[in-house]
Amino acid sequence: MDYKTIKHAKILAWVEECIKMCEPEKVYLCDGSTAEYDRLMKKCVDAGLATPLSNKKPNSFLFRSLPSDVARVEARTFISSVKEEDAGPTNHWIDPVELKATMKGLYKGCMHGRTMYIIPFCMGPLGSPISKNGIEITDSEYVVLNMDIMTRAGTKVLDIIGTDGEFVPCLHSVGKPLEKGESDNGIWPCADVEHKYISQFPEERLIWSYGSGYGGNALLGKKCFALRIATVLARDEGWLAEHMLILKLTRESDGAVKYVTGAFPSACGKTNLAMLIPTIPGWKVETIGDDIAWMKFGEDGRLYAINPEAGFFGVAPGTSAESNKNALIAAEKNTIFTNCALTEDKDVWWEGIGYAAKGKLVDWKGVSRDALPKDKSPKGEEFAHPNARFTAPAKQCPCIAPEWEDPKGVPISAILFGGRRPSTVPLVHQARSWNHGVFLGSIVGSEITAASTINAAEVGKIRRDPFAILPFCGYNMGDYFAHWIKIGKMSTEDKLPKIFYVNWFRKDEKNDKLPGGFMWPGYGDNSRVLAWIFDRCDGKDNYVDTPIGYMPKDGAINTEGLADYYKATLPEILKVDVEGWKKEIKDIRENHYPKFGKHLPKELSECLDDLEKRLNA
Repeated sequence: MDYKTIKHAKILAWVEECIKMCEPEKVYLCDGSTAEYDRLMKKCVDAGLATPLSNKKPNSFLFRSLPSDVARVEARTFISSVKEEDAGPTNHWIDPVELKATMKGLYKGCMHGRTMYIIPFCMGPLGSPISKNGIEITDSEYVVLNMDIMTRAGTKVLDIIGTDGEFVPCLHSVGKPLEKGESDNGIWPCADVEHKYISQFPEERLIWSYGSGYGGNALLGKKCFALRIATVLARDEGWLAEHMLILKLTRESDGAVKYVTGAFPSACGKTNLAMLIPTIPGWKVETIGDDIAWMKFGEDGRLYAINPEAGFFGVAPGTSAESNKNALIAAEKNTIFTNCALTEDKDVWWEGIGYAAKGKLVDWKGVSRDALPKDKSPKGEEFAHPNARFTAPAKQCPCIAPEWEDPKGVPISAILFGGRRPSTVPLVHQARSWNHGVFLGSIVGSEITAASTINAAEVGKIRRDPFAILPFCGYNMGDYFAHWIKIGKMSTEDKLPKIFYVNWFRKDEKNDKLPGGFMWPGYGDNSRVLAWIFDRCDGKDNYVDTPIGYMPKDGAINTEGLADYYKATLPEILKVDVEGWKKEIKDIRENHYPKFGKHLPKELSECLDDLEKRLNA
C-alpha cells in the first residue's frame, strides 16, 4: 500500500524523515493480509533465504541466519536514557546525543536496493485498554513475516490509532545496503557484530535497531517494546510490564478457575509450564501467554493481565512430545522455523526433539551431514543451533484459553518466581506478604553449571536475574523494585496476587535412581504444585509457617501416581536448608544488593534482615 495514505500527521512525518535518511529503493505500507504474507514469503523463497516445508508442515518455512546473528546481543543492547544513573548498573548505557549521531551515520543510505516496510502493529488484543500501538519500519521481509505472526499487524491498527493516537516508533535495518544490480545471493543479510546496535531511548519512547535481523534484536515489538519501553511506560502509568507466562488453572470438580503468572530465567521451563499437561486427574491447564504479561488494576482492585503477543517465538531445541506436546502441535503449520536442521523429507529437526533423524541432515549452517543415532549432539557440533526458534500463531496451540484475547484481561491470583537451583531453594514456598514476595522476586537466580560457562571458577555461583527481567528492564533495577513496592500500596493484600517461589531443579547426584539426578520430575508433575498453590489462593489451611515463608504441610502435595523414588525425595525438597539460606543471605548482602546502592528500597533490606532473624531464632 502507498504510505501516503497514512492520515496521522506525526507518523507520516516520521516515516518521511526515515525515508530521507535510509534512502530505500521502494516504500511499502503493510496491510497485514494473508495475500501480503504469501507474497513476501515467496520473495524469500525465490531469493534462497527460505526453504518450504510443505511436505510435512503446511505453509511453514525454514530460514538460516549467519553464525554472527543467532541470538540477542546483550553487549550491543543499550538503554540510552538522558542520565546514566537512570539506566542503572545492570544495563549498557550510551549518551543519547552520542548514540543518535553514531546510528544516524549508519542509517544514512542503509536501505539502498531494499524495500522499506512500514508495519503498524498492536501489542495486545485490538481495542484493549491495556494494549499499546507501535509502528516498525524495517528493510527485512523476515521481520515483516514474523511480526505478522507475533503481533496484530496491518492497517487495522492505523484505524485504531486514528489521526492523533499514541504510538511507539521503531526503526530497524539489517544494515546491509545493496548497490544497483546486487542481491543477497541467498545469504542472510546483517552487519558485523561491532556495528550492531539495539537501542532504547526511554524518555522519547523510541526504539532504534541496526545490524541484526534476528529475533528480539529485529522484531521490535517483542523485548524492545513489550519489556524495555513498556517497563518505563508501566512505571510512569502505574501498571506492570513483565517477562512472565500467564496460565489458566481449572479445578474440574467445581469449575473453579485461577489465573497464574510466572517469571523464570531462560532454561527454567517457562514455556513448558505455560502449556503444561497435568499428570493429576481433575485439573486442566490452558495458556494465555508464554512469555510476556502486561498487568493493570481493574475497578475491583485486582490486577488484570493480557498477553501482548499474538504468537510464540519459542526455543526449538529441547521441545519434545514429553516436554511440551502442545508447542509441537502449535508449530505443525503456518510456522516460521529459524536455524533448525532440515531432514531429507523436508521437515525440521533439533536436538532434544525426542527421536533420532534418519539419513542425512542439513545443519543450521547449511552443511549436509550424517544424522546421529540419537537426538543429542556433542557440544559445538549441534545440527540445530541451541537458540533455534519457531514462530507459531498462538491461536494454533491446542491448550490456548478461550479468553486469551479478552480485551479486559484476566484476573491474576498468583505470581510465581523460580530459577534453576540444585540446592537450598525448596520445591515451593509462599511469601508472607506482597513486600516479601517482591523480595523473593529480587533474588531470583540460577546456579552456574559447567554446561553453561567456560569459566570453571564460575561453577556453583549464583547468576542473579531479578524477576527474570534483568536484560529487559528499561530503567534502573533498584527503581524497578521500588515500583513493585509502590504497586503493592495501590490495592489491598486480599486483592493482590499471592506470590510464590518454585524450584523444579533440586538435585542429588549420588542417587542413581533419579533420572538426571533431579529430585522432582517436573513437566506435567508440576501440576501437583500448582494444585497446592490454587488452594493457598483460596486460603486453605494446607501450610506450615517456616523461617523462609509458608510451605506445604505433610501430605498437602498430591503424590498419587508419583514414582516411589520421587515420593522418597519429596520431604527433602520441602525442608528449610538453614545453612544454605545463611549462605544465600551472605551472597545477597555482599554481591547482589550492593549493586543497586541508594536505589535499593529499604523494604527489601528489611525483608533480608527479617529472614536472617527467623533463621537464627
